[in-house]
Amino acid sequence: MYRIGELAKRCGIKSDTLRFYEKQGLLAPLHRSDSGYRVYSDDDEARLRFILRAKAVGFTLNEIAELLSIELDKSNWACADVKGLVDSKLLQVQTKIAELMQFSSSLQSLSDACCGGPDSAEHCSILEALESSDNMQVKPENHQQVMEKTSC
Repeated sequence: MYRIGELAKRCGIKSDTLRFYEKQGLLAPLHRSDSGYRVYSDDDEARLRFILRAKAVGFTLNEIAELLSIELDKSNWACADVKGLVDSKLLQVQTKIAELMQFSSSLQSLSDACCGGPDSAEHCSILEALESSDNMQVKPENHQQVMEKTSC
């Protein structure tokens, strides 16, 4: 049996994190001591470690709650259900990576197009590209248009 501070220390997190997970319904103490301290069991520690590993690979708290519900009732779920959750998350991550790569490319092009000299920013190619009225929103899909307008 562990009190909140002990369990937090064992798992390398803060007690506030445990309280937050409890508030979110992901973790509940086994019971409270006579003095009101939360008391956690080895099963609670295993559940917390599950939560932390799922969080470490990018699952949101809502997704972790879904995984925990499957974990607690494995016999009524198929492996395909779990794989579906992972594949969905993988697609989200891959989409985000592609978006970030596009942003990176756009920013690199903006940086490369600017001389970065000591002169006034009145004719700064980066600001001109970002101020261009036909490119009010710099998005990955129009980054090439923005880049074509930059020159130092």
